[in-house]
Formats: sequence, C-alpha cells, structure tokens
Amino acid sequence: MRPIDPLSTTGTPAQPDLNLLRTFLAVYRSGSFTAAAQLLGLSQPTVTTQIRSLERQTRRELFERLPRGVAPTTVADELAARVAAPLDALAEATGHGPRAESRVDPVHLAGPAELLSTRALPALAPLVTEGVRLRVATGLTEPLLDELRAGRHDLVIATGRPRGRTLSAVPLTDEEFVLVAAPAWADRVAQRPAADRPAALHDVPLITYAEDLPIVRRYWRHVFGRRLNCRAAVSVPDLRAVLALVTAGAGFSVLPRYLCAGELESGALVLLDAPEDAPINTGFLVQRPGTSDNPHVDLVRDRLLEAGRTW
Repeated sequence: MRPIDPLSTTGTPAQPDLNLLRTFLAVYRSGSFTAAAQLLGLSQPTVTTQIRSLERQTRRELFERLPRGVAPTTVADELAARVAAPLDALAEATGHGPRAESRVDPVHLAGPAELLSTRALPALAPLVTEGVRLRVATGLTEPLLDELRAGRHDLVIATGRPRGRTLSAVPLTDEEFVLVAAPAWADRVAQRPAADRPAALHDVPLITYAEDLPIVRRYWRHVFGRRLNCRAAVSVPDLRAVLALVTAGAGFSVLPRYLCAGELESGALVLLDAPEDAPINTGFLVQRPGTSDNPHVDLVRDRLLEAGRTW
C-alpha cells in the first residue's frame, strides 16, 4: 500500500497551504500559539484554527498542548525539517525573512538590577534565542519612569505603581521582605527575648541598600510598629552585594525573599524574625505611552507577565 504523504489526506500529495505552513513554523519555533500570533500579526484564535486545519490535513497531531505553550510531536519535527528552509528562502526573497526581521528595533527594558538579573532576563532567554534583541538598563524606579516618559525605554519594571495616569502599569509580582543574618549573628540575637529583638539588633552591623534605609525602615514600621533608630555600617546600591556581605557574616539586613531563598534553604542565612504579616511590595510592569509598532515589545511584555506569576 502506498504511504500517505504528511501533507495529504489521500494517497497522493496535497497542495500545501503556505499560510498554514508559515503559521505552523512560527508555532514550532516560538513554542506557543500566543507568541506565534504576535510574530505573525494574527489573533491567537486564528493561529489555533490554522493549526487545527493543518492537523486535519495531515491526520496527525502536530503539537502537544501544555499548560504553558506547546511541544512539537515527532510528526511536527519531521514537517519542520522539510519546510523550514524553503519557507525561509521564500520569506527572504519577499523581504520578510531573517534579514528583514533583523531590522526590528531592540526592546529597551529597564528596572532594578537584582530582579532583572535573577528573574526577568532568565525568563526572556527563549525570546532571545528566537531573535528578540534587548537593551537593558538598571536604576531606581522614579528616574527610570522619567526616562520612560521621555521615550528612552519601552518597558520598565517599577517597584511601585506610577503616579498619574499617563503610564500604563500592570501588577507583575509580589516580593516579601525578610530579616536575615548569618548563623553566628542569629545565635547571638536569639539569646535575647523576642520582644527585645529590635533593640538587640542595634549591636549588629546593618548592611543596607541606601543611606536612608528605605527597606529596613519599612520593615521596622510594619513588623515592630516603631521607628528604626540605627545607622548603616555599609551602604551599597545593589541588593546582591548586600546579600553577599550578610552571607559573609558582616551583619544583618532586610532582603526580598526571592533573592536570598537559596541561602535560607542551605542555612547560610537565618531568619531573625518570622512575622505572620510580613511586608509585601508589589512590582509593576510599566509600558511607554502610546502604541508601539515593534511587535517584540508585546512579546517581552507578555512573557514577563506570564513568568511573573511564578516569581
């Protein structure tokens, strides 16, 4: 019996629909219907319909639907190997191939160095492998938002909701603040009654992000209900450096839990306090005013919002 061609529903090869194949290849390369839709300028339902149509033609399942994205089947792997080169050549000949895509502007993303380094940029790695280019800046929220308004950035991860109505802000992630020190300091502080803990910490060097102690002062007000009367032993504008100093035994600090989760799990750091109502700060993803004609901005925005649910 004559084998059925993957692009045919009969024993003879069918005339392939180039639009369906282009959509298939976009889904295959991006790993999701949503990303493919944005790359192609289509709606997600249209992409879903086209893939189902191609699956009916091939009488094979091309993608396994996952909670996040899709995974290609072996049939999809074989089909992609057959059609990728011809479709890429055709796209380049018509001005829509890799050379044209390389002219898409980079996405300018800004935010706190720590969150970008440990969460945001790793989440964007798959997009980079698909051709998305990034230009990343770090800094404090208010200056970055001013630069966003001036058009220097496309997206900013902000540590608070922007004031006013000129910027579109969407909640991205919540970060919990924890009071931590190395085990040696924790043992000394633990010898004092819990009610005396804030006073006991006055004898421990404070390692902080900024001279005005914004994170530590907030913790003191929220948890202990009092003002912080303490000066920093070390002030360094990078929470990763604060983490390194505290882990090395230099003193205590208040850090986002996500940043020191590994050290807490390994025992390199110890919680000095475990309040039922820990301070929480909500981070926002803020987009430049107006509409962008760069499709990669939407890809980066949607990927960050999706990943932020798990941070």
